[in-house]
Amino acid sequence: MIDEDHAALPIRRQCELLGLAKSSYYYRAKEVSATNLELLRVIDETYTAHPYFGVRRIWAWLRKLGYAVNRKRVGRLMRQLGLQAIYPKPRLSDPDKQHPKYPYLLRDVEIQRPDQVWSTDITYIRMEKGFVYLAAVIDWHSRYVLSWSISISLEAEFCIEALKAALAKGKPEIFNTDQGSQFTSEGFTGCLLREGIQISMDGKGRALDNVFVERLWRAVKYEEVYLRDYQTVREAKNGLARYFEFYNNERPHQALGYRTPREVYFGHTAECPEVMLVPTPA
Repeated sequence: MIDEDHAALPIRRQCELLGLAKSSYYYRAKEVSATNLELLRVIDETYTAHPYFGVRRIWAWLRKLGYAVNRKRVGRLMRQLGLQAIYPKPRLSDPDKQHPKYPYLLRDVEIQRPDQVWSTDITYIRMEKGFVYLAAVIDWHSRYVLSWSISISLEAEFCIEALKAALAKGKPEIFNTDQGSQFTSEGFTGCLLREGIQISMDGKGRALDNVFVERLWRAVKYEEVYLRDYQTVREAKNGLARYFEFYNNERPHQALGYRTPREVYFGHTAECPEVMLVPTPA
């Protein structure tokens, strides 16, 4: 972990080696109780297996498993994880009301080529004694992961840095997100508007509007996270780096005719850079 007394390596460089935004180091989160940490793990696994479960169903599921927990607590923990069921329902997320929202542009749109649509989202990644948040930018046509970033807080900065890293490779015609405060922030939308990119935002309570990212999260968790017991942020970062290289370059996708995302995004003969972990902000 980060050592404030390490004279040879400044805090900025240590954050860079861990793959964390510097703001994540200075952020001081409340300590998570052992009970809440266990509940977060079970809720995350339950939702990943049953993404159509809302607060009431996950609450009932937990009680069936023997957890004496009330529904309000389950709802609070689900909001902490950024989870919502895949069908429309009233107010399960808390976007910043001061930030502008954009319409969903992709209903009935046929995705035909790379860089037509990119999207991003955030998910929870558990560790042995805590958790981090993961953001990734994905190309819809190829499922190629263009960049990713981890953070110990839900501030917008790590999402903005992931976006900037992806835009260093090219740009899409349309960029789709949900209505979370990270993605409606001026810092995030400003990056897109300056590049002339159309902004699309999911309808409220419709996780399936961003279905390709939802499928990516399921793959990441079942094929990597749930098979490991990350002890530290560094282990999580290294494990995710290995997985995204495998996902992009080796893992065949049935929907892509058993080609890899790399083959579809770049073509068979193009030179392909490695998936980009975001740099530490200046």
